[in-house]
Amino acid sequence: MGKPTSPWQVPGDRERRRELKRDAVILAAARAFRERGYHNTSLDDIAALLHVTKPTLYYYVSNKEQMLFECFREGLGRVASACGEARGAQASGRERLVEVVRGYAEAITSDFGWCMVRAEDQDLSPAMGARIKKLKSGIDQEMRALVRQGITDGSIGHCDPKMTAFALAGALNWIAHWYRDDASLSAAEIAERFVELFVNGLAPRPSGVTSGKSP
Repeated sequence: MGKPTSPWQVPGDRERRRELKRDAVILAAARAFRERGYHNTSLDDIAALLHVTKPTLYYYVSNKEQMLFECFREGLGRVASACGEARGAQASGRERLVEVVRGYAEAITSDFGWCMVRAEDQDLSPAMGARIKKLKSGIDQEMRALVRQGITDGSIGHCDPKMTAFALAGALNWIAHWYRDDASLSAAEIAERFVELFVNGLAPRPSGVTSGKSP
């Protein structure tokens, strides 16, 4: 027998099935928002992608706004996880920052990248918007802390931690404006290119040393 084609067909305990179905709803919403835009996507569109009825969606989320919130939270949560792993690593500040940049780039190129960057916070209620801003602020503070650690341990040259974190996040966020699933570089390759750029900068390399294929 082949594998189930829908989370609604996955065997297992009830709670696990519900979790898988809810994840599928959020993922379908993220893909629809990226394709059509938040305001041009209806719950009917998302239900059609999942081959379920619109009332079925209400069992997992209360409305479209909550779907957008969960998409924000999923994407930002991936960056926050990268920050948490870096925080606990036994490495220099620069090495830890490299891991965060890599995780950030991979999150931006995921299905949730569009919502993380191009959806508007004002589409959320004040309470939900405040929670998203808190998540973003936490990531910013983590990146600043890693820059400061790198300056202290000598792995990063003297710089302004705040401006450096802003520059990194701004460049990484911009990926969402041009990245497409059919791009010549994979998400992991793009992450590595950004790591290389921010670690090595634009300094000339010895003759014969290349960084790989061109985009």
